[in-house]
Amino acid sequence: MPASNFPPVPFQEPVRREDAVLERIAAIVGRHTIPSGEVHIGDDAAVLAPIVGETLISTDVAVLGVHLDTSLFPLEDLGFKAVASAVSDLAAMGGRPRAAVIAVSSPPGTDLEELHRGIADAAAMTHCPIVGGDLTRSRDVSVAVTVIGETPGKGSVLRADARPGDTIFVTGPLGRSAAGLRRRREGAPLDDPLVVAHRRPWPRLAEGLAARHAGVNAMMDLSDGLGLDFNRLADASRVGFVLTELPVADGATEAEAIGGGEDYELIMTTADPDRLLDTFHRRGLSTPIAIGLVVREVGVRTLKGAPLERAGWQHEL
Repeated sequence: MPASNFPPVPFQEPVRREDAVLERIAAIVGRHTIPSGEVHIGDDAAVLAPIVGETLISTDVAVLGVHLDTSLFPLEDLGFKAVASAVSDLAAMGGRPRAAVIAVSSPPGTDLEELHRGIADAAAMTHCPIVGGDLTRSRDVSVAVTVIGETPGKGSVLRADARPGDTIFVTGPLGRSAAGLRRRREGAPLDDPLVVAHRRPWPRLAEGLAARHAGVNAMMDLSDGLGLDFNRLADASRVGFVLTELPVADGATEAEAIGGGEDYELIMTTADPDRLLDTFHRRGLSTPIAIGLVVREVGVRTLKGAPLERAGWQHEL
């Protein structure tokens, strides 16, 4: 889904001293309260309190011109999306974030303060403090985000444990992000609800925790599209599936719901659907949508009776 081949950010201002830039960035991303005994930005490495349960670590990279078109969106959206997509990987495991480190590469003159305002917004909204990072000079703008999380109590939810007979649920309708990109290209404003869904994706952290506590067998986030991502889950679990429903978001098309990507809804399988629904209800979360069943036959992978193609976003490497 991300657009490609957009030009790098043009030169905007004279080159500034690294220490001065870092000082301003630290003021932007360091707005959170630092827990007693921890050390965040300002030393050679961050110091965190012990992890509770299992440790989760994931890395995402967002590149200007690949993940964001600056002719359509402000630069701060790249920073927001970079953090949000990385945190979503923790949600997909049923975890909660503890911290993130950010490495930014950019040409001289890039508005690094604007970029880090988006990073700070995502960090604050997901309760994932930025505890360190690095800056370097490059031809293009990229943001590499490494997140650290934890899964207190029972273990993390994997994509490899779906079982025949499981009911398949998704946390919400699909296609909003792809529809938002399309609408922005057609001239919709930045505050259009679908455009916001594209530029400011929301990781389903509360839903991931609820799903883990409800004992789901397998789960992942839909970052690249239902057609691609759920086939990946089925590959990892060595199962097939029969999808009977496709929840399409208002304003989106079926094609956008299947292969648009960047929705970051969670798809999960469970042998106890009543427990899942009850857990979401008791926590005040939107009711997950049942869309089908897991089957034993690996070669059976259908949506409304037709094969579900591996439609979605893949980088050309």
